[in-house]
Amino acid sequence: MCFVLDVSISGYYGWRKRPVSYRQKEEERLLKEIRQAHLDAKERYGTIKIWEALRSKGIQCGKHRVARIRRINGIETRRRKRFKVTTQSKYTKWIAPNVLKRTFSADQPNKAWVGDVTCIPTRNGWLYLAVLLDLYSRKVIGWSMSERNNAQLVLNAFNMAINGRQLKPGLIHHTDRGALYGSHEYRNRLCQYGMIPSMSRKGDCWDNAVAESFFSTLKNELTLGKVFWNRDHARSEIFQFIEIFYNRQRIHQTLGYITPEAMEQRAVYN
Repeated sequence: MCFVLDVSISGYYGWRKRPVSYRQKEEERLLKEIRQAHLDAKERYGTIKIWEALRSKGIQCGKHRVARIRRINGIETRRRKRFKVTTQSKYTKWIAPNVLKRTFSADQPNKAWVGDVTCIPTRNGWLYLAVLLDLYSRKVIGWSMSERNNAQLVLNAFNMAINGRQLKPGLIHHTDRGALYGSHEYRNRLCQYGMIPSMSRKGDCWDNAVAESFFSTLKNELTLGKVFWNRDHARSEIFQFIEIFYNRQRIHQTLGYITPEAMEQRAVYN
């Protein structure tokens, strides 16, 4: 074996007797922590977020070292797919101007919300999901699921969002040009709370990039390659993803690698 591998016999026996180096022990320990962080995030984090997750636990290491260990051991993030435009706006009779103008940040909660609707396939039909996010914390503050894509779907998400929030007139409520958001009932609710309606330009998903990004995250980190046997199965998994993982456990680069819930608590105590 030594002859084939061009290794000296004395070197081979020296290697067998030599104790495991401190660096190798550290690599093995770090690999174990990286695997655990990878599993805790359900294979959703890339190198930077894994590194930040380790640092939050008091584990000191370099991000390039984390990247190398991940690469050598085949630890990969779930593959992402680009999102595509699904909104049908030709039936929207009333369209609000684009007040938000891609200002995807806020200095405090309840200054600007963004919302959207998507559909999730299940074995017994589509499940529609409507969400509202606060641009200050990126937290999903309102959500609703239904087998029907109708006005009640988005109204239920809105009603959940306003529950317990300290609202003041002037909040910007931004969505795409979906007919549901331009309905008479929805506009009345916005008017009731003194909100300023805002809508994306025609066919421009980037005007509502934060909501689109959330759905991209949901589909890449939860539904990609997953089979939902029925709508109840999908509802349960989506609830767990939004309320347990996304809002309270998933760290966000935009927020300085803290969770949406932690960002909201920062506003409360400041």
